[in-house]
Amino acid sequence: MTMSVKILNISLTAIGKGHEVVDHEVSDAPNVESTINTAVKSLKNGNVIAIPTDTIYGVAALAQSTEAVSKLYEIKRRHEEKPVAICVGNLEDVYKWGKVTVSKEILQDLLPGPVTLVFERTDQLNPGLNPMTRLVGIRIPDHDFVRQLSLACEEPLALTSANVSTVGQSSLKIEEFKEIWPKLDLILNGGVLGLTEQCRKGSTVVNLSVSGKFSIIREGSAYDQTVNILGEKYGLEDCTN
Repeated sequence: MTMSVKILNISLTAIGKGHEVVDHEVSDAPNVESTINTAVKSLKNGNVIAIPTDTIYGVAALAQSTEAVSKLYEIKRRHEEKPVAICVGNLEDVYKWGKVTVSKEILQDLLPGPVTLVFERTDQLNPGLNPMTRLVGIRIPDHDFVRQLSLACEEPLALTSANVSTVGQSSLKIEEFKEIWPKLDLILNGGVLGLTEQCRKGSTVVNLSVSGKFSIIREGSAYDQTVNILGEKYGLEDCTN
């Protein structure tokens, strides 16, 4: 059975047409507000959508909906014990969903940016999201559209890379994750996000759940900058193994 997915261009970058699996409607977004409204409606209906970030393309669902999160895992073929991060629109939301152990100055130096900060989760976060851990990774991408989308949803987005887990590489353009197009309701095309393999690293993930200490869980974009800010500028102890 042929599936259908809607693709909205949110940049001037053109994309190729035609796909052997998916019939897709391609159109340029009339304006940012209209596109955000379309994306919010899709997410509120429990769908999974693809979005650009400041690093790679991601797939997103409403983090407070256990059903939507389950759909996200199914599309990714992701092991249920592997956690996903949440994406929020401003610093206030970081405090709402995570038990912040660092100063606001540190947050302001790191966010928005290609960094995922791991804190202990608050009780307000959906217990069906990452039920195997009390920790949660929180992102504020340095991408204005994604931040506006997060704010418009009025709740966090569960966000992970747009590829099949353990199989596909991370994606810098939408054509690179065609395999999962049939499972998506909407693709927001932000053009090519990077030109080198280095760009595929995704965000640097850093554990800040213990006061006064940090440990790098994954080296990604802005790794050196992140370590320098935390260790050199603010004197946090590097406990990375």
